[in-house]
Amino acid sequence: MDIHPAAIVHPRATIAPGVKIGAYSLIGENVRIGKDTIIDSHVIVEGWTEIGERCHLFSFVSIGAAPQHMRYRGEPTLVIIGNDNVIREFVTINRATVEGGGETILGQGNFIMAYSHIAHDCRVGNQVIMANASTLAGHILVEDFAIVGGLVAIHQFVRVGCYAIIGGASGVPKDIPPYMCAAGNRAKLFGLNSVGLKRHRFPEATLAALKQAYRILFRSHLTLNKALEKAEKEVPDLPEIRHLLAFLKNSKRGVCR
Repeated sequence: MDIHPAAIVHPRATIAPGVKIGAYSLIGENVRIGKDTIIDSHVIVEGWTEIGERCHLFSFVSIGAAPQHMRYRGEPTLVIIGNDNVIREFVTINRATVEGGGETILGQGNFIMAYSHIAHDCRVGNQVIMANASTLAGHILVEDFAIVGGLVAIHQFVRVGCYAIIGGASGVPKDIPPYMCAAGNRAKLFGLNSVGLKRHRFPEATLAALKQAYRILFRSHLTLNKALEKAEKEVPDLPEIRHLLAFLKNSKRGVCR
């Protein structure tokens, strides 16, 4: 361990070997930090927070503070952060509420850029990119490999599907389906995230099936239920298609179309 003399680390905090903690950082009593994680100067990690291995928290990050929720009364709710995350300057990640399940979760390998906010009870998957000043309200689900552009604001309880990309300065009041591009205030879809899917080496047959599904689901002028029925009959039965259709069927807030 390499803890700067000017850092304040509670004696009951659990700090693994190889952790570095910079000057004037504050680590609370119920915090657990995995091995080889780097915490720069002026970082606050409080509450009931678990941070995995090989993460890097840049200056002025705040993790584990009480949720911005009117009914929160100090319950021991959690922030759980996985391995290999980069969390840049002034990012805030709040602990959860009892009503929301008690856990705010950030998976593995994520890149959270400066001034972003992850509110109470959010669940962010793996390999997600959140660009500068992107904001998640409470209870949001972001699936793996999604990209949230800078200055994006996402309404509480919204879901963002895997491999989706949201353009900068968008307001997102409804679910963003997997594999799609969305942008605008209020956000609407602009086709398949073809560039991102090709970069992740999706097969051409899968790309063609997703394009066919997109045309049926979002360009056919059918109601969503009718479009889902048509897509199930006509689009090849691939894992990505099944995930897309299940995501739409399970939407509670409605879907950006």
